[in-house]
Amino acid sequence: MNPPLRLTRDGPLAILTLDSPPLNLFDLAMWEAWEAQLARLSDDPPRALLVRAQGRVVSAGVDVRVFADTDPADAESFWARQLRITQVLEALPCPTVFAAHSLTLTAAFELALACDLIVATGSARFGLVERKVAFTPAMGGTQRLAERAGPARARELVMTGDLYRGSELAAWGVVNALFEPAGFHKAAHAYAMRLATGPSVAHAATKRIVRAYLDGGVPAADEVLASTAAEVVRTEDHRAAVAAFLAEGPEHRTAYLGR
Repeated sequence: MNPPLRLTRDGPLAILTLDSPPLNLFDLAMWEAWEAQLARLSDDPPRALLVRAQGRVVSAGVDVRVFADTDPADAESFWARQLRITQVLEALPCPTVFAAHSLTLTAAFELALACDLIVATGSARFGLVERKVAFTPAMGGTQRLAERAGPARARELVMTGDLYRGSELAAWGVVNALFEPAGFHKAAHAYAMRLATGPSVAHAATKRIVRAYLDGGVPAADEVLASTAAEVVRTEDHRAAVAAFLAEGPEHRTAYLGR
């Protein structure tokens, strides 16, 4: 039996592919696969990560049998474990890109919101539809959507349970880039590879500064900025890029090493 989630590498780019046909549902096996693969990525971080899906849909969300089988006495520990998956993904030091070519519901959408960047087709549909089982998103999607689009939009999307197209979420600032359906996976791969071949330490620094801002506002980001900038100054990539800029101008083609 094939694993529901595959981890492959294309040089500096790691690729996680949901592949549990026909709907890429989140059941215990899928969650366990996410835990295992994220542990591997945390131990050996790539220079960028692309999350994508195989098949007609990205994911139809959580297998409803999970709700039927969960003992209410175990619910807090169960959902704390799933939330930890979101947190580990979010904490990876490299740029992370979620590519949504079609329907992306509940747990998959929540993991997309934990990534740094989301790319999609304009017609891809997204939803946090837990209201259909009288539930609320429990992998951190509500608060991460509020970070991106504001609390009113987060309440709207979750409380209505409606589906929203990629083009609409791009207007909200939730989706970062739209690609045509024809050639979508190639375009998403190229987008992620551009990050993977970039100045990796500088990208990690950007993530650290944004996280500090989200945790404590401008003062918290200011507190870590000088030491973070000093770390970047010491990298080979920074020194090489400065030298190339001075010699060749802003359109220089420095090959970054990730260090």
